[in-house]
Amino acid sequence: MPSPQTAGGPVSSPAVADRDAIVAFLNELLDVDRYPDAMPIGMQVPGAKQVTHVATGVSASLELFQRAAAAGAELVIVHHGLFYGSGPRPAMTAREKARLKALFDADLSLLAYHLCLDAHPAVGNNARICDLLGLRGREPFGDHGAITLGFLAEPEQPLTIDQLVERVREQIAPQPLVFRDGPAAFEWVAVISGAAAKYAADAAEAGAGCFVTGEPNEQAMWEASEAGVHLIAAGHYATEVFGVRALGDLLAERFGVEHLFVDIPNPV
Repeated sequence: MPSPQTAGGPVSSPAVADRDAIVAFLNELLDVDRYPDAMPIGMQVPGAKQVTHVATGVSASLELFQRAAAAGAELVIVHHGLFYGSGPRPAMTAREKARLKALFDADLSLLAYHLCLDAHPAVGNNARICDLLGLRGREPFGDHGAITLGFLAEPEQPLTIDQLVERVREQIAPQPLVFRDGPAAFEWVAVISGAAAKYAADAAEAGAGCFVTGEPNEQAMWEASEAGVHLIAAGHYATEVFGVRALGDLLAERFGVEHLFVDIPNPV
């Protein structure tokens, strides 16, 4: 049978990849055993063994699973997965059942990568934020037990808070929350995506003039002000779209599968 045609010539079909090969590749890439987490990491729900289409999204939700299935995906990768918690699980809720049913009905595999994806030096959320903001010379920052989650990095030349906010608006979120209590110009920026506002004082102690994170908490304003550091909270969701999208793009390049990032914006 001839290849499908368009005005521009033949259209190539996606490759067929082995699901377990994808899981093994990602688990090794992200060094998952090094990053203990509050949920199972890697494959949380097994689905089809053969994969041609991969969907990625930030958080496991019924809408994400439905949209991934409608797009023909056999595998979906998220940052915030299912089954959070320690100790015995409570009884399953109707909402959890609906999510699982959507996966089962579509024979969708679910993969989740959380802290290990925040921290990865190339495809992680924090590394990608540094890339977007023009920050280099990165050092590990943000102790979380025996690991670190983010980076302390420097721009090519000292920045003012207005200059960095403009970069955040262009690259991450148009309306970040900004507390301006740091120096007039600074040479170091600390970055941890998601809900990491508690690290504001640590950022100042590490020598950063500004701390970029996702979701603020009520104490963040006082912590930043008293520590003498600017704080930019660009949104939990907005700062964590980058890692899963990078994983999907990497799988498309390595395995030849089709990748769709499913954007379900969340103002938080």
